Amino acid sequence: MEVIKNKKPLQDFIERQKEMGKKIGFAPTMGALHQGHLSLYEEARKDNDLVISSIFVNPTQFNNPEDLEKYPRDINRDILILKNSGLVDAVYIPEVADIYPEKTESQHYDFDGLENEMEGKSRPGHFDGVGTVVEELFRQIQPDNAYFGEKDFQQLAIIKKMVEKKHLPVKITGVSIYRAENGLALSSRNQRLHEDRKEASKVIYHTLNKVNDWFRTVTIPEIKERVTDIFDHEHGMKLEYFLIADENTLKETDFFYKDKSYRAFIVVIVDGVRLIDNLHLD
Repeated sequence: MEVIKNKKPLQDFIERQKEMGKKIGFAPTMGALHQGHLSLYEEARKDNDLVISSIFVNPTQFNNPEDLEKYPRDINRDILILKNSGLVDAVYIPEVADIYPEKTESQHYDFDGLENEMEGKSRPGHFDGVGTVVEELFRQIQPDNAYFGEKDFQQLAIIKKMVEKKHLPVKITGVSIYRAENGLALSSRNQRLHEDRKEASKVIYHTLNKVNDWFRTVTIPEIKERVTDIFDHEHGMKLEYFLIADENTLKETDFFYKDKSYRAFIVVIVDGVRLIDNLHLD
């Protein structure tokens, strides 16, 4: 596996691969790698000649400087995980100047309103930061296919919208959420939880499954009350929000329409760690 640490050697590497006609699959990360990330590369391996990872903690998508400071970083561990996986041919680890050569600031995007729902309400500018770094990485790596986890479903929708509006020549594939045995969605933030709190946090996924059972037989206001009640009785957990939204527009709904697809979204604070999850409603 090649480890590429700057933009110029990356350009040389990509040029050689393109000359050989290789199809490139790519999944960007912010490091703190786990099996959920590797599931992206397993998917990429199926349809590409070359699989590339990137590790870059993007400063423009953090609203809170403390979150940026606390974000787990262990680049040597991450490189070892990628090497040992046998799934990745190259990893790009840029400096800030490779992504932001002038000012470390975001472009402004119009994502047709997707950016104003859910996470966008409490994190202004966050998705501009996501769009900026992903677009730049796409331009540098020139992938044919790119892979993103459905755990960050809103981010996945926004990247698809950016590719559509910018006419970028890359196909975006969403990959199912990778879960621990107890159902907890794997996340880099989970590393900040003690093992017993990880086990307790399985209630998040179990609650989403209950919502799926209630779906179409119970009104949405009643479902919300039941979810709120569950977390009111969970020690050390605070429900930040729960909602059901149209999968295409991400707009919250209080009523089910037969011709639309819906997904439940939840954010829970566990011992100060913000955990997000979602589930398609069958």
